Amino acid sequence: MTMKLYCFGESGNSYKAALPLALSGLDWTPVFVDFFKGATRTTEYRAEINDMGEAPVLLDGKVKLTQSGVIQDYISEKSGKFGGATPDERREILRWVLWDNHKMSSAAGMTRFLMNFLPEEKRPAEVIAFMQGRLKAAYATLDATLAKRDWLVGDGPTNADFSCCGYLFYTEPFGFSREDWPHLDAWLGRIEALPGWKHPYDLMPRA
Repeated sequence: MTMKLYCFGESGNSYKAALPLALSGLDWTPVFVDFFKGATRTTEYRAEINDMGEAPVLLDGKVKLTQSGVIQDYISEKSGKFGGATPDERREILRWVLWDNHKMSSAAGMTRFLMNFLPEEKRPAEVIAFMQGRLKAAYATLDATLAKRDWLVGDGPTNADFSCCGYLFYTEPFGFSREDWPHLDAWLGRIEALPGWKHPYDLMPRA
């Protein structure tokens, strides 16, 4: 049975689920969620798809999963890929996934939204500057780790990498430039070289 991923191309959190699906070899298809027209806020979406009113959502038969980290874990369970080779690696992957959701993706998603998807006159300059400062600290943490290794955990790509790269392939301005972070740039290049890699706008439908 083909799995369905409710998602939209502008969503870095959706990309965190779509990318390992694409690289895993599992059978799946994207289902467009029209976030910018309020699809996730409708009564129907919350009742039938996700009571949290968010994307992504993965449907696999009777299994329904929300939150990108949970979906990544399920993909690893089904495919045997990207979940770590040992208990220590699995815990280290979880550490990075939690760090990303708290320190980087939440700030990147908000900053990118404020800078690109709000009318210009409604973009709060002080908030954006504050969030970019937090992001710079997160980039520095990630860059320092990747100065010492090719992948965040183990000897190959894992869900730690797919979580932390979720917003970094987008070209809309939000305070990240690959040329400013050479180790991040090299790491993103390694991800791009993986067989089956696609940019989020090529992997998922967009508004």
